[in-house]
Amino acid sequence: MTLYFPRRKFVLYGSATFATSLFLKACKSNQSTIPTVSSREGFKIAIALPGMITDKAWNQSGYEGLNLAKQKLGVETAYLEQVAQADQTEALTDFARKGYNVVFAHGGQFDAAIEQVAPQFLNTFFVGVNGNNKAENIASLRIDHLQGSYLCGIIGAAMTKSNKLAYIAGEEFPATQEELRGFQLGAKSVKPNIQITSTFLGDWNDVAKAKEATLALISSGNDVIYQWLDSASPAVLQAASDKGVYAFGNTKDQLDVAPKAVLTSAVKRLDIAIAYIAVLAKQKQLKGQIYSIGLERADILYLGKFGTILPETVKQNVLKVKQEIVDKKITFKNCQEAGKDTRCVNKA
Repeated sequence: MTLYFPRRKFVLYGSATFATSLFLKACKSNQSTIPTVSSREGFKIAIALPGMITDKAWNQSGYEGLNLAKQKLGVETAYLEQVAQADQTEALTDFARKGYNVVFAHGGQFDAAIEQVAPQFLNTFFVGVNGNNKAENIASLRIDHLQGSYLCGIIGAAMTKSNKLAYIAGEEFPATQEELRGFQLGAKSVKPNIQITSTFLGDWNDVAKAKEATLALISSGNDVIYQWLDSASPAVLQAASDKGVYAFGNTKDQLDVAPKAVLTSAVKRLDIAIAYIAVLAKQKQLKGQIYSIGLERADILYLGKFGTILPETVKQNVLKVKQEIVDKKITFKNCQEAGKDTRCVNKA
């Protein structure tokens, strides 16, 4: 059933089990450890998304998480896509007023809106995906982006000829800063003097702006590009392919978008992570804390398919490093650098 409201559209589903073909395909290829809860006692879950559910990246992964939670829990769900920053507070408030037990806000850019709305609706638990908040009825779900980008930095440093790498993201906030930091640490672990340039577009979906920024970086000599965008991500990957440089996919396995350019992807199975948090909430085990998930959950954070352009020696080396992170032989500790709080590499 679809209901229309002023300036926004809510898409609602009943309690019957539902899953898209994309979700079914994903479940066949990745095992998850999410428990199934059979109770159907009017529990309702919603998600607010900044972009389109068909972006084959961040927003689609969030939407698939809602569907996975629905399948596991048999609950009523709703989603709202393309929520502009100015509309975030109203969107979250609408869900809370309609009695949703858990509301996911899919992106760190929702943090301020969550802080404003949550104290007014203590019977609703708000979960910021990529968020940085915690309170009585606020939790944050964080993928450890630094771990994934650290591995990509190692690969990028091994593949560059110009010793110039670039990072492009939609906005600058803690999650993207963390991912940039990991990319820097990984690259410098191979080549200490390598250069890493970062660009924040101010938009996750502007295809023209993403392509223009990519071409500008390439013209400046950057020959490996790590991107974190939504609908605009294919524009970066295709521009890299057209210009004969390398790139990384993000969130989804994006090798097929530009197989001549993509070295691998930092795959983040946010669908599984979101469903996991939803189950905790349904079981009344969700707490007001930051839930951080790293490479130790191989079903949630991992490297995607490797491009045929990647030498086997580079592939085996990065897989070795990945296992060292899982085994805690390599850890990332809080530290200060240039007077700023960050994370540094610690090797056992």
